Amino acid sequence: MTSFVVHRDGRAATAGDLAPLAFAGYAHFTAMQVRGGRVRGLDLHLERLRTASEVMFGRAVADDRIRGHLRTALEAGPADLSLTATVYSPAGEFTVAGAEVEPEVLVRTGPAASGPQGPLALAPVEHERTLPAVKHVGEVGKTYFLRQAVGRGFDDAAFVDRRGRLSEASIWNLAFWDGTAVVWPEAEMLGGTTMGIVRRQLDGLGVPQRVQEVTLADLPALAGGVVMNSWTPGVAVHRIGSASLPDAPDFLALLHRAYEAEPLVAP
Repeated sequence: MTSFVVHRDGRAATAGDLAPLAFAGYAHFTAMQVRGGRVRGLDLHLERLRTASEVMFGRAVADDRIRGHLRTALEAGPADLSLTATVYSPAGEFTVAGAEVEPEVLVRTGPAASGPQGPLALAPVEHERTLPAVKHVGEVGKTYFLRQAVGRGFDDAAFVDRRGRLSEASIWNLAFWDGTAVVWPEAEMLGGTTMGIVRRQLDGLGVPQRVQEVTLADLPALAGGVVMNSWTPGVAVHRIGSASLPDAPDFLALLHRAYEAEPLVAP
C-alpha cells in the first residue's frame, strides 16, 4: 500500500476521535523523516516523547507501544514519508487527569520533505516559548511571528530572549560557525532531534563544538549560520535582522555529512 494515514493508538482515527483534538491545545509531539521505512535518531524521538509526557501528564507511554504504533503507520505507507507522533490525554485540556488515565498516541504520515533551499533571512523578535524544552502544540507565537516576519520581507523569525540572546527560530534550531568550531546558542530552547543527531556525530568526527551566548551584536564576527529541524540538518542563513552572515558551504556540507553518518533504524 502507498497511502498516508492518521492513526489513533494504532487504528484508523475516526472523526469522533479527532473532533475533540481539533479544539484542544494540550499535547506534545515529535516529527521525523522516514527513508526506506527507517528513521535517524529514533532513540532521541522516543526520549523526547517520554520526557515530555512525564512533564505534561505525569506518566509516559511505553517506548515499545510507541514503536508499535510507528510500525503500524509505516506499514500502510510508502517507504519514504514524513511522520508526526502526537501524545495527548483523552481527558482533554482544562482538566487534571489522574494517574489512571494513560496518554494516547496520534500518528500522521504524509509526503517526504527536505525543507527550503535557502539561504534565509530571519527577522529577530523578542519571544520566549512556554515550556521551551517541550515540543508542544500550543505554539501560536511561532506562526504569528512567522507571518509578521514574512510581511516585513523576511523568510522566517529568529527568537531573542529578554537577555538579548538568540535561542531558536520558529520551527528551527540555530547553529553557527566560527571558522573552526560549531557554535550552539546558549538559551532556553527546544533541543531538536536533528540537533542531537548532528552534535553526537560531530563528536564522532572530531569536530570542535561549543555552547555560548550569541547576541545580534556577535553575528558579524561569525563565519556562517544555519537553521535545522526534522526536515534537514542545515539550511543556510545569510541575514538575521540587519546583520549579514557569510556563505559557508563547507559548514553546510559538514552538517549534512554528520547527519548522514547517523544510521537509519527501523522502529
